[in-house]
Amino acid sequence: MNRIYALVGMCGVGKSVVCDYFKEKGWEYVYFGGVTMDELKRRGLEKNEANERAVREELRSVHGPAAFAKLLLPTIKEKLEIGNVVLDGLYSWSEYKVLKEAFGDTLEVIAIVADRRIRYERIKNRVIRPLDEEGARSRDYAEIEKLEKGGPIAMADYFVFNNGSVEQTVEQIERIIG
Repeated sequence: MNRIYALVGMCGVGKSVVCDYFKEKGWEYVYFGGVTMDELKRRGLEKNEANERAVREELRSVHGPAAFAKLLLPTIKEKLEIGNVVLDGLYSWSEYKVLKEAFGDTLEVIAIVADRRIRYERIKNRVIRPLDEEGARSRDYAEIEKLEKGGPIAMADYFVFNNGSVEQTVEQIERIIG
């Protein structure tokens, strides 16, 4: 039976690095943020924190707090027929509940965590969408207060601590997926 692992965590914890590992292993990939990026492109808006936040919040305002899970449910089901699936960017408690209802025990959640100072340093130095400390903190607050991001992290089936090297993180993932 194919499995689904949803990766959750705050910005800068290394979800993309872990997703790259899953993709290298041949897992099907669903990027929740792709919904936002596609909408920015459709509207001709620049990719930046303010526009991304506005679009994320608008999509949730229109489709409800489980918007991204609802919009991606057909894609996830389709990919699950093909093989194992990794979900990148499950954010909200509402999305978590929709996915758990749809997939039950087939879905497990892996929370990637890192110390805030390490996350902020990573975010500042990344090539794509870097943020200064104030921008990173603002994003954290918005994601916790407006997007219900804490619930799926708190309910995770597994926790991966990513304060160290990529190799150390991958070792933890390998123990989880067997």
